[in-house]
Amino acid sequence: MFKTTLDAMQRTGGLVRTNLLWIVFALTIFAGSAYAVEVTPVASTMPWWGWPLALFITCFFLGIVAVPSGVGGGVLFVPIVGGFFPFHLDFVRGAGLLVALASALAAGPSLLRGGLANLRLALPMAVLASASSIAGAMLGLAIPASVVQIALGCTILGIVVLMSLAKKSEFPEVAQPDSLSQALAIHGVFHDASQRRDINWQVHRTPMGLGLFVGIGFLAGMFGMGAGWANVPVLNLLMGAPLKVSAGTSSFILTLVDSSAAWIYLNKGAVLAIIAVPSVIGMMLGANIGAKLLNVLKASVVRKMVISLLLFAGIRALLKGLGIWM
Repeated sequence: MFKTTLDAMQRTGGLVRTNLLWIVFALTIFAGSAYAVEVTPVASTMPWWGWPLALFITCFFLGIVAVPSGVGGGVLFVPIVGGFFPFHLDFVRGAGLLVALASALAAGPSLLRGGLANLRLALPMAVLASASSIAGAMLGLAIPASVVQIALGCTILGIVVLMSLAKKSEFPEVAQPDSLSQALAIHGVFHDASQRRDINWQVHRTPMGLGLFVGIGFLAGMFGMGAGWANVPVLNLLMGAPLKVSAGTSSFILTLVDSSAAWIYLNKGAVLAIIAVPSVIGMMLGANIGAKLLNVLKASVVRKMVISLLLFAGIRALLKGLGIWM
């Protein structure tokens, strides 16, 4: 039965990717406007089509590096677009969730076929994170944008420190799986093309991992940036899943977590089609390339690039929230 479900998800992956753009566009047009989002006018000499084009190009390159690094497109999208584009942060966070969702959906079928994403590992974590992401989204829309900018900047800089200090293990040793992971049958095999061999893996410390994913989901919803930055360390360092399986499964988890929080932003009218649509298209195209690079590209190379981008974007977000750098 499980194999049948997996095959069905793989067959429908292409259809999901094709229809996602139309779904995003329709939802952004018909989403309720129960919440009036504050819009700050920004003077600009850029023609109206210039910003959507810039968003498309930016998101295309972000999508390429997001999947191999396992951080998710939203983690890069929100601080970079929120800091360097003249859009209100509420709109950026709303689009950020759709961007993270799009990149994960685009990469999902390829990751599942290659054994780099595991459903048994992803689903328990995603269920808890999805529920807490709804609470985070509601809180994030209730507090002033300047406060969110400051909190976002501090969080991004914390992510930079975490990613810099964390020594990820390609193939962690798990001597004995815990009873919960055995009951859920969380284990698997994937073929590592770089080493040309099959890797058997299992996990431990599952209850602690489930607890951490509750907090991860809350932050994902509050900042609208997905949670790949935290998914990978928990799956890899805490639970003992191989690095590539952790990165691939992280992308798959985002499809469930971000879709839950995205509905809150849609319902509050905090998603604009002119921002979301070019961002989603660019991210999906880039993520397709990134998923193919995951098998052959060294994760450490992409990780260093992501750390540099996040450091600059985090400082920018913090200073912008404090009113020092507009």
